[in-house]
Formats: sequence, C-alpha cells, structure tokens
Amino acid sequence: MTIDGENHDYICSVEAAINEIGGKWKSLVLCSLKDGKLRFNEINKKLPEITQRMLTKTLRELEKDQLINRKVYPEVPPKVEYSLTPKGESVLPILDSLCEWGKKYSTNKVE
Repeated sequence: MTIDGENHDYICSVEAAINEIGGKWKSLVLCSLKDGKLRFNEINKKLPEITQRMLTKTLRELEKDQLINRKVYPEVPPKVEYSLTPKGESVLPILDSLCEWGKKYSTNKVE
C-alpha cells in the first residue's frame, strides 16, 4: 500500500482503515453525506466548526482515497456536488457502530 506515493507496509488492517477515515473531520464529512449529495456550503453548514480550508483539504483527501465523488456541473457559476462512492458507503456501518459506542461510553452528553 502507499501513503503519499511511498510504499508502506501496515502493521495491521486497523492502521490501513485509520489512514483512510481517521482524523477529526473525515468521518464527520462521510456521515454528513450518508443521506445523499451535498454541495460544499451544505456540508459546511452541517459541520459549523470546520473551517473552509480544512473542509476543502478533507474533501480532497476523501476523493483521492475514492470514498467520495466530486461532480462538477458545467454551469456559471460552477455547481459542485459531493456524494459517497460504494467504498464510502461501505464505511457507514462502521461509523454507525462508533456512534453507538460513543453514546454508550462517553462521559459527555452525546446526541
């Protein structure tokens, strides 16, 4: 497998998974897309604490890892929509399990 173009042998498969969906924002962006296509500003509204710069970076990484699709419509002004790929959809049950675990074991109130 590669990380940033370099060959890398993972210690275990969890490392490979965390490489693709780890970090503060990737899983939240994936969850925001679970109900369908969204535009950049719609994702930003669902995640008000993320900066535009970080959202752009996160979307690019998720697209590079083939977890989301980016569709540009030939309009003026340009219209861009993001949606989950089949690979991205396959992560949702895992994220749902993490959500349930967080509700059960978090010491803070979780929605």
